[in-house]
Amino acid sequence: MSKHARPDRPIHDLLARRWSPYAFDDRPVSAEDALSLFEAARWAASSYNEQPWRFIAALRTDAAAFDKVLSCLVEANRQWAQHAGLLALGVIRTTFSRNDKPNRVALHDLGLAAANLTFEATARGLYVHQMAGIDPDAARRLFHVPEGHEVATAIAVGYRTPDSRLSGELRERETTPRARKALREFVFGDDWNEPAAFVPARVSGT
Repeated sequence: MSKHARPDRPIHDLLARRWSPYAFDDRPVSAEDALSLFEAARWAASSYNEQPWRFIAALRTDAAAFDKVLSCLVEANRQWAQHAGLLALGVIRTTFSRNDKPNRVALHDLGLAAANLTFEATARGLYVHQMAGIDPDAARRLFHVPEGHEVATAIAVGYRTPDSRLSGELRERETTPRARKALREFVFGDDWNEPAAFVPARVSGT
């Protein structure tokens, strides 16, 4: 099954091919691929080059470590994420290391790092599903995350399998075509909710 985006304007093929499946098979992700994913994350942009992201990661080939990360997901996410080849928790340092002042863009920068990781994965034939459904307190306790850091997200990486493994709402989500808001709904100009001058009033076919 393909869920390639159907963009209104030309975009890079990796952006069009990227999507977040629930149906992962049990094929392992290699250590070599995992290292390249986090190397891609390493080179993300960040405010003052702070690089406030931290990742707690485990390959499913390391069953004990994988299950420990898996236990930090909410039950609904554990049901499908258990089949991924790699799981990671995304953590931010909430203050700048240079002056200990609050870093209000730390979550933004974690997102940039996760995006780099995602597109590197897509280029390698892997799929990434990012999650907010985690138990941050459990993660803090199990992994001894220090004060001044916040466990924010989780990421599952792996190879996709046919959606017959899924049922109910997850199967519906897996098979529903991708859709996005039109540019005019979020690219504003002179005033709030007023599309920027370069954004057309509508795109043919949308």
